[in-house]
Amino acid sequence: MCRTIGFLVTLALGFLVAPLGIGALPAGTVPRLGILSAGPQPTAPDWRQRAPFLGALRELGWVDGHNLALEFRWADGHVEVLPALAAELVQRRVDLIVAFGPHASAAAKQATAAIPIVMAAAIDPIGTGLAASLAQPGGNVTGTALDLPEIAGKLLQLLIEAIPQARRVAVLWNPTAPGISAYALESVAAGRELGVTFHSVEVHEPRDLDTALAMLGQDRPDGLYVVVDPIMTSHRAQILHFATQHGVPAIYTARAFVEAGGLMAYGPSLSALYARTATYVDKILKGAKPADLPIERPMHWELVINLKTAQALGLTMPPSLLFQADEVIR
Repeated sequence: MCRTIGFLVTLALGFLVAPLGIGALPAGTVPRLGILSAGPQPTAPDWRQRAPFLGALRELGWVDGHNLALEFRWADGHVEVLPALAAELVQRRVDLIVAFGPHASAAAKQATAAIPIVMAAAIDPIGTGLAASLAQPGGNVTGTALDLPEIAGKLLQLLIEAIPQARRVAVLWNPTAPGISAYALESVAAGRELGVTFHSVEVHEPRDLDTALAMLGQDRPDGLYVVVDPIMTSHRAQILHFATQHGVPAIYTARAFVEAGGLMAYGPSLSALYARTATYVDKILKGAKPADLPIERPMHWELVINLKTAQALGLTMPPSLLFQADEVIR
C-alpha cells in the first residue's frame, strides 16, 4: 500500500545474499517466517521490492529463499478468516509469525502461545491482552503498536481547521476492531470541546459499508472522519468515490487514502513503523525472547494534504494547516 496502511498490506522481499548466523535455531536451519495480514495480497509487479518491512529485512541481511523462508497469508479485508489463517501457519510449524494490524495480532495470539509473534502496528496491546506491559511484554508477543485512540482529538482538530464552519461530523469506523473501543469516547470528548456534534457510523463487516455510506449520503455531514482498518482499506475506492460524489471533506488515519485522492490524513508513519518491526524479527531469529523486547510506539507522525482534492471540493486550505503538513500533494 505504497507507504501505508492501509494499512497493513504491503511487504517487500529483497535480493541481497548476506547470510547471518541464527543463534536461536540449530546450525544450518533456515527459519520459516509466517506473514499474517488482514489486507489483500498486493498486485503490483514490484510489490516485493517496494514495501518497507521486507526492505528492512533485506538491509538486515535476511533474504527469502536464501537464509529465510517466507509464508504469506492474506485475509483480503475479511478479518473473520484470520484465525483460520493463523492456525495454518501454526500447523506449518513456522518459527515466527509477523502479524500486521490489530486483527492479525489478536488472531496470531489466539492461535499459539509458543511461537514468537511480532506485531506490526497493533492497537492497545495491553488493553487487548496481547502483552503485560510495553516495557516487559511477557509471553510470546512483542513488536510495534499504534496510538490511534490517543490521536482521535488531533484528527478532529485538523479537520475543523480545514473546514471551520463544520458543526456536524460523522466518523466511519469499525468498533469491533481490537484496541479501538476507546476511540469513540476520545472523539466525542474532542468534539464536545470544539462545539461539534459527532455522529458514529459503524461498519462491523464488509457488507455493512453500502448501508453505512447510504446513511451518510442522506445525513450529509459537514465533514467525515474515517478510522482506517482492513475493511476500509479493501474498500478504499468506494469510500473515496462517496466523498467526492457527495462533496464531503474527509480526514483519514492512513496516508494511502490521500495518495489515492482523499483530502487529508494524519497518523503515524507506517513505513517507519514497519521498518522498526523488522528489527524485532532480526533479534528474535538471533536468539532474543519476545518477552524481553519492549514494545515500541510510533516516533514519526505525518500530516498529508491533497490540494487537488481541496480545489475539487471548493476548499481553500488555510496557510497554517499547509505549514504543518509533512507533504502536500499538488
